[in-house]
Amino acid sequence: MSFASLVYRLSQFWKAWRAHPGPNDLEQVRAILKPAEASLFFRLQPGEQAHSIDVLHNLIERGEAYPDLWVAALLHDVGKSCYPLNLWERVWIVLGKAIFPEKVNRWGSEYANMELSSGNKLRAPFWRRPFVVAVLHPEWGARLAETAGSSPMVVSLIRRHQDAGSRPGDVNSPTGSSPCLRDDGSQPSRENENQLLISLKAVDEES
Repeated sequence: MSFASLVYRLSQFWKAWRAHPGPNDLEQVRAILKPAEASLFFRLQPGEQAHSIDVLHNLIERGEAYPDLWVAALLHDVGKSCYPLNLWERVWIVLGKAIFPEKVNRWGSEYANMELSSGNKLRAPFWRRPFVVAVLHPEWGARLAETAGSSPMVVSLIRRHQDAGSRPGDVNSPTGSSPCLRDDGSQPSRENENQLLISLKAVDEES
Protein backbone atom coordinates (compact mmCIF):
# COMPACT_ATOMS: atom_id res chain seq x y z
CA MET A 1 0.00 0.00 0.00
CA SER A 2 1.37 3.39 -1.00
CA PHE A 3 1.73 6.30 1.42
CA ALA A 4 -1.12 8.12 -0.33
CA SER A 5 -3.36 5.07 0.05
CA LEU A 6 -2.46 4.80 3.71
CA VAL A 7 -3.32 8.44 4.31
CA TYR A 8 -6.63 7.93 2.50
CA ARG A 9 -7.44 4.86 4.60
CA LEU A 10 -6.66 6.71 7.84
CA SER A 11 -8.78 9.70 6.83
CA GLN A 12 -11.57 7.33 5.82
CA PHE A 13 -11.28 5.58 9.18
CA TRP A 14 -11.34 8.86 11.12
CA LYS A 15 -14.46 10.00 9.30
CA ALA A 16 -16.19 6.69 10.06
CA TRP A 17 -15.10 6.77 13.70
CA ARG A 18 -16.82 10.11 14.26
CA ALA A 19 -19.97 9.26 12.30
CA HIS A 20 -23.34 8.56 13.90
CA PRO A 21 -26.49 7.28 12.17
CA GLY A 22 -29.48 9.63 12.02
CA PRO A 23 -33.06 8.85 13.12
CA ASN A 24 -34.23 8.28 9.55
CA ASP A 25 -31.35 5.87 8.97
CA LEU A 26 -32.24 3.85 12.05
CA GLU A 27 -35.88 3.73 11.01
CA GLN A 28 -34.77 2.28 7.69
CA VAL A 29 -32.65 -0.31 9.50
CA ARG A 30 -35.65 -1.46 11.54
CA ALA A 31 -37.74 -1.72 8.37
CA ILE A 32 -35.19 -3.99 6.66
CA LEU A 33 -34.05 -6.22 9.53
CA LYS A 34 -35.96 -8.77 11.55
CA PRO A 35 -36.16 -7.89 15.28
CA ALA A 36 -33.43 -10.39 16.18
CA GLU A 37 -31.20 -9.07 13.38
CA ALA A 38 -31.84 -5.49 14.46
CA SER A 39 -30.74 -6.42 17.98
CA LEU A 40 -27.42 -7.55 16.52
CA PHE A 41 -27.06 -4.34 14.51
CA PHE A 42 -27.56 -2.15 17.57
CA ARG A 43 -24.73 -3.96 19.33
CA LEU A 44 -22.33 -2.27 16.90
CA GLN A 45 -20.62 0.97 17.87
CA PRO A 46 -22.18 4.12 16.33
CA GLY A 47 -19.39 4.53 13.77
CA GLU A 48 -19.78 0.91 12.70
CA GLN A 49 -23.53 1.38 12.38
CA ALA A 50 -23.00 4.47 10.22
CA HIS A 51 -20.53 2.59 8.01
CA SER A 52 -22.97 -0.29 7.48
CA ILE A 53 -25.76 2.16 6.60
CA ASP A 54 -23.43 3.87 4.11
CA VAL A 55 -22.77 0.49 2.47
CA LEU A 56 -26.52 -0.11 2.23
CA HIS A 57 -27.19 3.32 0.71
CA ASN A 58 -24.39 2.96 -1.83
CA LEU A 59 -25.72 -0.43 -2.92
CA ILE A 60 -29.20 1.00 -3.35
CA GLU A 61 -27.79 3.91 -5.38
CA ARG A 62 -26.16 1.35 -7.68
CA GLY A 63 -29.55 -0.23 -8.27
CA GLU A 64 -29.13 -3.24 -6.02
CA ALA A 65 -32.62 -4.40 -5.00
CA TYR A 66 -31.99 -7.87 -3.56
CA PRO A 67 -33.27 -7.90 0.07
CA ASP A 68 -30.69 -10.40 1.33
CA LEU A 69 -27.91 -8.15 0.05
CA TRP A 70 -29.39 -5.24 2.00
CA VAL A 71 -29.48 -7.31 5.18
CA ALA A 72 -25.91 -8.48 4.65
CA ALA A 73 -24.81 -4.87 4.11
CA LEU A 74 -26.21 -3.88 7.50
CA LEU A 75 -24.85 -6.93 9.34
CA HIS A 76 -21.54 -7.65 7.58
CA ASP A 77 -19.45 -6.25 10.46
CA VAL A 78 -21.66 -7.42 13.34
CA GLY A 79 -18.98 -9.89 14.43
CA LYS A 80 -16.93 -6.91 15.64
CA SER A 81 -19.47 -6.46 18.44
CA CYS A 82 -18.16 -9.62 20.13
CA TYR A 83 -14.97 -7.80 21.12
CA PRO A 84 -15.39 -4.01 20.68
CA LEU A 85 -12.18 -2.21 19.84
CA ASN A 86 -11.05 1.23 20.97
CA LEU A 87 -9.56 3.95 18.82
CA TRP A 88 -5.89 3.00 19.02
CA GLU A 89 -6.69 -0.64 18.21
CA ARG A 90 -8.54 0.41 15.05
CA VAL A 91 -5.63 2.59 13.96
CA TRP A 92 -3.29 -0.35 14.63
CA ILE A 93 -5.37 -2.51 12.28
CA VAL A 94 -5.11 0.06 9.47
CA LEU A 95 -1.35 0.39 9.93
CA GLY A 96 -0.85 -3.36 10.25
CA LYS A 97 -2.76 -4.15 7.06
CA ALA A 98 -0.76 -1.48 5.23
CA ILE A 99 2.69 -2.47 6.48
CA PHE A 100 2.59 -6.26 7.04
CA PRO A 101 -0.74 -7.67 5.74
CA GLU A 102 0.44 -11.29 5.56
CA LYS A 103 1.46 -11.27 9.22
CA VAL A 104 -1.86 -9.69 10.19
CA ASN A 105 -3.73 -12.56 8.53
CA ARG A 106 -1.50 -15.17 10.13
CA TRP A 107 -1.72 -13.66 13.63
CA GLY A 108 -5.48 -13.42 13.41
CA SER A 109 -6.08 -16.84 11.90
CA GLU A 110 -4.20 -18.58 14.70
CA TYR A 111 -7.26 -17.97 16.92
CA ALA A 112 -9.79 -19.37 14.41
CA ASN A 113 -10.67 -22.34 16.63
CA MET A 114 -11.49 -20.19 19.64
CA GLU A 115 -14.96 -20.88 21.02
CA LEU A 116 -17.26 -17.91 20.59
CA SER A 117 -19.58 -17.14 23.50
CA SER A 118 -20.91 -14.06 25.26
CA GLY A 119 -18.78 -14.71 28.33
CA ASN A 120 -15.64 -15.75 26.52
CA LYS A 121 -12.66 -13.41 26.71
CA LEU A 122 -10.32 -12.89 23.81
CA ARG A 123 -7.13 -14.33 25.28
CA ALA A 124 -4.60 -12.76 22.95
CA PRO A 125 -1.71 -10.35 23.55
CA PHE A 126 -2.95 -6.75 23.58
CA TRP A 127 -1.07 -5.91 20.36
CA ARG A 128 -2.52 -8.93 18.52
CA ARG A 129 -6.13 -8.60 19.72
CA PRO A 130 -7.12 -6.05 17.03
CA PHE A 131 -5.80 -8.33 14.29
CA VAL A 132 -7.77 -11.30 15.61
CA VAL A 133 -10.97 -9.25 15.46
CA ALA A 134 -10.11 -7.90 11.99
CA VAL A 135 -9.50 -11.37 10.56
CA LEU A 136 -12.16 -13.42 12.34
CA HIS A 137 -15.14 -11.07 12.66
CA PRO A 138 -16.72 -12.33 9.39
CA GLU A 139 -16.99 -15.85 10.83
CA TRP A 140 -18.26 -14.56 14.17
CA GLY A 141 -20.81 -12.37 12.42
CA ALA A 142 -22.03 -15.26 10.28
CA ARG A 143 -22.65 -17.37 13.37
CA LEU A 144 -24.51 -14.53 15.08
CA ALA A 145 -26.66 -13.91 12.00
CA GLU A 146 -27.48 -17.60 11.71
CA THR A 147 -28.58 -17.65 15.34
CA ALA A 148 -30.75 -14.57 14.69
CA GLY A 149 -32.58 -16.38 11.89
CA SER A 150 -30.95 -14.74 8.88
CA SER A 151 -31.24 -16.53 5.55
CA PRO A 152 -28.46 -18.87 4.37
CA MET A 153 -27.56 -16.30 1.70
CA VAL A 154 -27.13 -13.52 4.27
CA VAL A 155 -25.04 -15.79 6.51
CA SER A 156 -22.78 -16.77 3.62
CA LEU A 157 -22.32 -13.18 2.40
CA ILE A 158 -21.30 -12.09 5.90
CA ARG A 159 -18.91 -15.02 6.25
CA ARG A 160 -17.26 -14.33 2.87
CA HIS A 161 -17.20 -10.53 2.77
CA GLN A 162 -13.43 -10.43 3.33
CA ASP A 163 -12.54 -13.37 1.08
CA ALA A 164 -9.63 -12.74 -1.26
CA GLY A 165 -11.55 -13.94 -4.33
CA SER A 166 -14.83 -12.88 -5.94
CA ARG A 167 -13.77 -9.44 -7.10
CA PRO A 168 -14.85 -7.54 -10.22
CA GLY A 169 -13.47 -9.35 -13.25
CA ASP A 170 -13.91 -12.77 -11.62
CA VAL A 171 -14.57 -15.57 -14.11
CA ASN A 172 -17.83 -16.17 -12.28
CA SER A 173 -18.93 -12.59 -12.90
CA PRO A 174 -17.62 -11.21 -16.21
CA THR A 175 -19.30 -7.84 -15.78
CA GLY A 176 -18.45 -7.39 -12.13
CA SER A 177 -22.06 -6.44 -11.37
CA SER A 178 -24.68 -8.19 -9.28
CA PRO A 179 -28.23 -9.07 -10.30
CA CYS A 180 -31.25 -7.16 -9.04
CA LEU A 181 -34.79 -8.47 -8.96
CA ARG A 182 -35.78 -9.96 -12.28
CA ASP A 183 -38.53 -8.49 -14.44
CA ASP A 184 -41.04 -11.01 -13.10
CA GLY A 185 -40.24 -10.01 -9.51
CA SER A 186 -38.42 -13.23 -8.64
CA GLN A 187 -35.15 -13.15 -6.75
CA PRO A 188 -31.71 -14.32 -7.93
CA SER A 189 -30.90 -17.94 -7.19
CA ARG A 190 -28.14 -19.16 -4.90
CA GLU A 191 -25.81 -19.53 -7.90
CA ASN A 192 -25.55 -15.74 -8.07
CA GLU A 193 -24.02 -15.44 -4.61
CA ASN A 194 -20.58 -14.62 -5.97
CA GLN A 195 -22.00 -11.73 -7.94
CA LEU A 196 -23.76 -10.37 -4.86
CA LEU A 197 -20.54 -10.76 -2.91
CA ILE A 198 -18.62 -8.73 -5.47
CA SER A 199 -20.98 -5.80 -5.04
CA LEU A 200 -20.89 -6.01 -1.24
CA LYS A 201 -17.10 -6.13 -1.11
CA ALA A 202 -16.62 -3.33 -3.62
CA VAL A 203 -18.92 -0.95 -1.75
CA ASP A 204 -17.55 -1.98 1.66
CA GLU A 205 -14.01 -1.11 0.56
CA GLU A 206 -15.12 2.27 -0.78
CA SER A 207 -17.26 3.29 2.22
